[in-house]
Amino acid sequence: MVRKPVMPSISNGGYLQGDDRGHLPSSGTKQAPEQDKMVLKKKITLLRGISIIIGTIIGAGIFISPKGVLQNTGTVGMSLIVWTVCGLVSLFGALSYAELGTCIKKSGGHYTYILEVFGPLPAFVRVWVELIIIRPAATAVISLAFGRYILEPFFIQCEIPELAIKLITAVGITSVMVLNSVSVNWSSRIQIVLTLSKLIAILIIIILGVMQLIKGQTQNFQDAFSGNDASIMRLPLAFYYGMYAYAGWFYLNFVTEEVENPERNVPLAICISMVIVTVAYVLTNVAYFTTISAEDLLLSKAVAVTFAERLLGKFSVAVPVFVALSCFGSMNGGVFAVSRLFYVASREGHLPEILSMIHVRKYTPLPAVIVLYPLTMIMLFSGDLYGLLNFLSFARWLFIGLAVAGLIYLRYKRPDMHRPFKVPLFIPALFSFTCFFMVALSLYSDPFSTGIGFGITLTGIPAYYFFIVWDKKPKWFQRISDRITRTLQILLEVVPTEVPTEDKL
Repeated sequence: MVRKPVMPSISNGGYLQGDDRGHLPSSGTKQAPEQDKMVLKKKITLLRGISIIIGTIIGAGIFISPKGVLQNTGTVGMSLIVWTVCGLVSLFGALSYAELGTCIKKSGGHYTYILEVFGPLPAFVRVWVELIIIRPAATAVISLAFGRYILEPFFIQCEIPELAIKLITAVGITSVMVLNSVSVNWSSRIQIVLTLSKLIAILIIIILGVMQLIKGQTQNFQDAFSGNDASIMRLPLAFYYGMYAYAGWFYLNFVTEEVENPERNVPLAICISMVIVTVAYVLTNVAYFTTISAEDLLLSKAVAVTFAERLLGKFSVAVPVFVALSCFGSMNGGVFAVSRLFYVASREGHLPEILSMIHVRKYTPLPAVIVLYPLTMIMLFSGDLYGLLNFLSFARWLFIGLAVAGLIYLRYKRPDMHRPFKVPLFIPALFSFTCFFMVALSLYSDPFSTGIGFGITLTGIPAYYFFIVWDKKPKWFQRISDRITRTLQILLEVVPTEVPTEDKL
């Protein structure tokens, strides 16, 4: 079901495109006017870009990961250092992606940059592991947090049944898929509203923490570096939890083709978002420790709720609602962005052709949105929250580090490349080294989870040669593939799209 990439015609260097009904033009027909072409529209403004980044970063991580960071560092002081360093490292990665997004103006993020620099095999492996493990696992993790927090006000005096959490989570996942299938405008507008709600939740926690500090509640900061000693080999896991909380700064690069004036808005949105998130995260963790001791934080299943219960009393029921909205915003932003990754990979011939088609009226990449639905549901009902987090970190940071290393490669191989935004070379070098170092140490400190992730990643190599390189497949296989594509195209009401040329980008 995977086709060869669309090739430019020899006569004019353009791409052979279908009309608005999916029919290929004959040699004597004229091309449709530009406004009639079936393409994804440029509807991502600076504000929407900021809401995508902040809305995707601030999800469950800041409300769940404090436990993972503290558990693997052992002390309050070291955990705060890890949060700060993770913010700085994420900023370096975000700045590197700002340069990549302005000099390579195609959507697709990591996949596009790896394809541009290292070729089709590693790019295919990247999108393969994203499809079968990273995105379903990440969506399941944030969705489970949504399900737990949305039910928290209804189970104050008792434990929330796991089945209830997963059923509500399934409803949330379905809602996000439907929203992103129906309208780009509505998903973007709702993302802005959800981003504001999560910033309000963070602001409430920070204000309460400042009030506690004014009252002199600093006992948890005394001897901040004494306590449970954690092995240095567990620090990579602490960084994984911290980096997971900051993950999302790269999602705007997945939708570059839909960003208005990307040379200006991509780096500006990334820089503004990272400053806001880093300051908010560090202050939120400080606020937690003004009220919750390290021992109590490790015992808490919902850190933000525990914090609110001690300071707000009955009004604390509002905090889980804010947190649930925050998680929903992260789900929405992630699905919105990653669907474009699958859309671009299909356009390049690395995924089934149906995934590069858009709805004839709504102009949404409908097949690329819903392709994750079954895999996410499978992981939802068979996975563990923290197990999934460890499971997906290996492959994610491996390929992000590889993409940023590609920036360094391009500096030397293509020095004359147009770069509207340029960062000092030590920034991508430090970030890519940090990614590779964390991956290497994780193989030693948690060999089971990372070993599974590594094994699944390697399955992309034989898959590449079977689906992409082997072009002499049996005729019956091709007929079935074509029939499935046509059937899905009719059922979903989707048509092929125009492949953007460099001058249009």
